[in-house]
Amino acid sequence: MKRNNLLPTRKIRGFDVRPGLYELMGATALENAVNFTIHSSHATACSVVLFRRTEQKPYAVIPIPASFRIGDTWSIIIFGLDIYEFEYCYRLDGPYEPENGLIFDKSRNVLDIYAKAVTGQSVWGVKAKGDGSYHARVHADLFDWGDFSKPHISFQDLVIYELHVRGFTNDCSSGVQFPGTFAGLIEKIPYLKKLGVNAVELMPVFEFDELDGARVFDGDQLVNYWGYNPTCFFAPNTSYASAVEYNREGDELKALIKALNEANILVFLDVVFNHTSEGDENGPAFSFKGLDNSVYYMLTPDGKYFNFSGCGNTFNCNHPVVRDYILDCLRYWVVEYRVDGFRFDLAAILGRNEDGSPMPNPPLLESLAYDPILRKVKLIAEAWDAGGLYQVGSFPNFKRWAEWNGRYRDDLRRFLKGDSGTAQAAVNRITGSADIYESQERGSNVSVNFITCHDGFTLYDLYSYNEKHNEANGWNNTDGANDNNSWNCGAEGETDDREIEGLRIRMVKNAFCALMLSRGAVMFLAGDEMCNTQYGNNNPYCQDNITSWIDWSRVNKYAEVTFLVRELLSIRKKHRCIRKNTQPISLGFNNITFHHGVPWNDTLGTEDHVIGIMYSGKKKDGSDDAVFLAMNTYWENVDITLPELLGYGWKARVYTGVPFSRSVDPSEAMNRRGNTVTLCPRSAAVFVIE
Repeated sequence: MKRNNLLPTRKIRGFDVRPGLYELMGATALENAVNFTIHSSHATACSVVLFRRTEQKPYAVIPIPASFRIGDTWSIIIFGLDIYEFEYCYRLDGPYEPENGLIFDKSRNVLDIYAKAVTGQSVWGVKAKGDGSYHARVHADLFDWGDFSKPHISFQDLVIYELHVRGFTNDCSSGVQFPGTFAGLIEKIPYLKKLGVNAVELMPVFEFDELDGARVFDGDQLVNYWGYNPTCFFAPNTSYASAVEYNREGDELKALIKALNEANILVFLDVVFNHTSEGDENGPAFSFKGLDNSVYYMLTPDGKYFNFSGCGNTFNCNHPVVRDYILDCLRYWVVEYRVDGFRFDLAAILGRNEDGSPMPNPPLLESLAYDPILRKVKLIAEAWDAGGLYQVGSFPNFKRWAEWNGRYRDDLRRFLKGDSGTAQAAVNRITGSADIYESQERGSNVSVNFITCHDGFTLYDLYSYNEKHNEANGWNNTDGANDNNSWNCGAEGETDDREIEGLRIRMVKNAFCALMLSRGAVMFLAGDEMCNTQYGNNNPYCQDNITSWIDWSRVNKYAEVTFLVRELLSIRKKHRCIRKNTQPISLGFNNITFHHGVPWNDTLGTEDHVIGIMYSGKKKDGSDDAVFLAMNTYWENVDITLPELLGYGWKARVYTGVPFSRSVDPSEAMNRRGNTVTLCPRSAAVFVIE
């Protein structure tokens, strides 16, 4: 950015300066100068602190004159700065009244909340030298997007693959050149494309300190591995880059996003606007606390921190200043990084008022829904929080917000393991959860269906453990969810029993059949398609080891599951009647019909464990199409009869009762007599019209 008409007006501490550009937040490079802008509602003075690169002692502290302040905003242009040679932070003075939420300290280094590049944990697991304060660098945006064109994928067509950037490739079995990095993930794009997913959801990639709360337990180093403790919302995590980028932090992430989009894979970011890593009154104060504690955090009347996040503090999302900040941040990621969507962690907090009470029409959620820059990105809410606010089906959506469907997860888990009285709920979830979302007038554009995610058991562990085994986390197995709705198939954990292992694989395949034939977007956890295990740990947030990393050797060991997932995704993509209502099939059937055991039976009782769902409609070329999902979660053989389609027949494409491979024809592998088939205990089948 060039501003040739901006000339110095005075000299401070040996630097030529002038009033800055007040609407340009953060630090921005100009021609032979840098513009610094910051605002605070309660500070009485503000200084820019300059450091030579990597040094801890400042070489200049430049107070911003009171005359350079307009309202609550300080802005200054400092001339003669080379952005490649310095780092910066702020120091703010003001009242110290903790009981009123004011904790200013003029000697404290305060990280710019708009910083685009942050120093600190540049190398994973290596503590930064010095006093532990964070410095920022002025970002140099030199990335060339070229002739960039983003893919468009409708919500109901989404197949989302949730992954941790480090854990996806950090194990040596990944075979990548740059393990644990954005570049390493780029190397795995051919795998993702072959698998058939069309979106990835990256667990937090904003700057975070993995050594926050680090400890040694039973001889093992535990860290804040997941990254749900943001340090700076505008800066990418430096330790996820394969090389130190200095002022070009983010180029590797941009290259990843560009490469994924070129492979027709969207990129969603898991964002954590519900809390920060500054914790409660006993935590550090290096950013928002030092800038405007009572504005950015929800505080009790005595100046303590509300803790609806379970992490010590709660971001004050519906304060007007904080709303603008969050909107600025998301706009930045969409404009500068071309991000396709966001999943909001503990999103119920985004709808709480400053006193913590839920709001019927939260202004932040409305602003994000209608913002013109965010208009085309996907907004996905984790519609609950740690304070007990559960809003699945009632999250204020403004006809824009989708939800992680936690009821889908719970109902499908119960049905798949054979619980009585769960069949009807499972059918409702598979067919789009109309009983939850019909009042929202958005049909299948609301529900993100999932059975597993980062928080909980992997899909393989869901059928390998009756209980969580989080002892290695160091909390006496008290952390993590207790209501897992899991089943170990007859043995707890690893086993040499081939019958039990075969049943586990079948249960995993059944879960994928249900998920991939569900209305709405679908999501699954990275590694589930290869039966990745966390050894029974359902909360491995601190496990930076093979517990959380993907073991790529399991691609070969569980190849039949990987092949099955590819096949199911191919079926889902080819047959759009699964994903959306179309013109009715020529036989006149509704788009979704039920045939639970026998044709046209839509009634399910408490002890029913067999379901039959038929999707039908028209292909794009106008020809008839139909797909049938049959599931038997009972522990004995069950016969199920498919409906007659005059002029057509049914071809089995998937049957989980036998090993899946390209050389096995499911139609020949199952016991079939015309349209009646025998499903073995705990199995599923998928048929298509022919």
